Amino acid sequence: MSDIEPIRCPWPGKDQFYQAYHDTEWGFPVTDDTRLFEKLCLEGFQSGLSWLTILRKRENFRAAFAGFDIDKVAAFDDADIERLVADAGIVRHRGKIVSTINNARRAQALRDEFGTLAAYFWSFEPRPEDRPVDYSWETLSAQATSPDSIRLSKDLKKRGFSFVGPTTCYAFMQAMGMVNDHIETCHCRAPIEAQRAKFVRP
Repeated sequence: MSDIEPIRCPWPGKDQFYQAYHDTEWGFPVTDDTRLFEKLCLEGFQSGLSWLTILRKRENFRAAFAGFDIDKVAAFDDADIERLVADAGIVRHRGKIVSTINNARRAQALRDEFGTLAAYFWSFEPRPEDRPVDYSWETLSAQATSPDSIRLSKDLKKRGFSFVGPTTCYAFMQAMGMVNDHIETCHCRAPIEAQRAKFVRP
């Protein structure tokens, strides 16, 4: 086994937990509705915090929010809100907790309309010609939103979702593989491009 460290995007730093997320999850295309819903919710919780903070609590969030099963979370009531506000294993922000329950109910409506959440979200995937030509860290680290994330944010808000600003939506699109924002020299970039080339859009 080689001891040579692969070239990565700079953002995971030397944290092995964060590196594993970068290497195995971030940017790989996702069509599973539960994972899409979970990520949208966790990005909402991340607002104002670091993603690593949320990632380290992800298993606690999953336990607290019924594995992010859309129908189960949509059925949460006031007692569940109080339970979650008291749960030290998650981010105890009442507004974000209430938002997650609301967004589960909005997600049910999306699913009824589009068949799957995946079909809805992937309809906002940017066209290749609208993507940057330069995949350097300087270029990518400066981009917090995109025309497509702004469009997605506006549409989600129109449908009653909350904590879904353009920056949150762009981070969601990056993580779920709707864009490949690994830097040009990152060892993940080429495998993800190959996967995206054969990926069947929902």
